[in-house]
Amino acid sequence: MKKSHYWVYILLCENNAYYTGYTNDLAKRFQSHVNGTGKCKYTRSFKPLHIAQCWKIIGDKSFAMKLEQRIKKLSRAEKEKIIARPSMLSVDVRIKTITKKVRLSIADT
Repeated sequence: MKKSHYWVYILLCENNAYYTGYTNDLAKRFQSHVNGTGKCKYTRSFKPLHIAQCWKIIGDKSFAMKLEQRIKKLSRAEKEKIIARPSMLSVDVRIKTITKKVRLSIADT
């Protein structure tokens, strides 16, 4: 059975850089970044400090991947703008902005 939603997220890492990714289980993926397990070599070298921002993507994996790639191509200043104003990405009904409270609870699980 296909997942009905995915997550696109931006992490702030200990080297003050942003890492962008997508997943179908944000809490599990964040924990794998923190623990240095999984496939991501970047966050093994530069541990994430927290989830800077995330969006719930309603729909298929392909759309989540396209959004992830779009964010990765942004400059640091542009990433900081969408972190500060995440609703800028929510012009598409398939993209749901997540509140800070929810984002923090995901990271704490």
